[in-house]
Amino acid sequence: MKTITFIAITLISGAIAGTILGAVNQVVVEPYIERAIELEMQNAAQNGEIINPIEFAAYRFWQRGGEVAAGTILGLSLGSLFGIVFAYGRGSVPGSSNKKKALVIAGIMWFTLFLIPALKYPANPPAVGDPDTILYRQGLYLAFLAISGFSALGLAFLYRRLGATMKAKKALIPAIYAVIMAGTYFAMPPNPDPISAPMDLVISFRIASAFTISMFWGLLGITLGAFWDKLRPHETARISMR
Repeated sequence: MKTITFIAITLISGAIAGTILGAVNQVVVEPYIERAIELEMQNAAQNGEIINPIEFAAYRFWQRGGEVAAGTILGLSLGSLFGIVFAYGRGSVPGSSNKKKALVIAGIMWFTLFLIPALKYPANPPAVGDPDTILYRQGLYLAFLAISGFSALGLAFLYRRLGATMKAKKALIPAIYAVIMAGTYFAMPPNPDPISAPMDLVISFRIASAFTISMFWGLLGITLGAFWDKLRPHETARISMR
């Protein structure tokens, strides 16, 4: 393995996908966040709270700029994880090129790290939820995410250990994952806060968020796979002796 090349393409792929995610969120997701914040401000005004508009505008300016930086940081972290998983699992997935293999693995990670957790704890705009329960809600989501991710990782190791002798493993491994996550889904408590925001806003926000995070995983897979096909970091350099 060409370690420097591997690290470079992993980080660059993550940074590209994450930065694009942050930029696209400015256009696709931000309008719903703006609408949710307006509702929050209206509720605050009705409760007698005083909000300084100049300070709030400055806060939102830095918050929106920070979303792009946060997207880049998220891309670097998830890109690093994706690179390790791809380096380990590329030999076990179908595909005539590393780009296709990367898209398959990116799809699996999107499924286990985004879609399954989102079915239990879907994303909500700022107007939804009691501020006093943020840590509790984040804890629930992270716990569910960890169970899904580590279950998939453990089953991936089991898949490789079973080898070619276990022909039923293609059906057995997904079935075990489905049983684990179904049990976790019913065992873990629901979101403690009722949804008080308009449902059209909540659903539109969830669809927009799902679109951009799905785009992120697709971009990450395509970019890393393309770099991998071109630079081939898995090939060890050979020194000829004459």
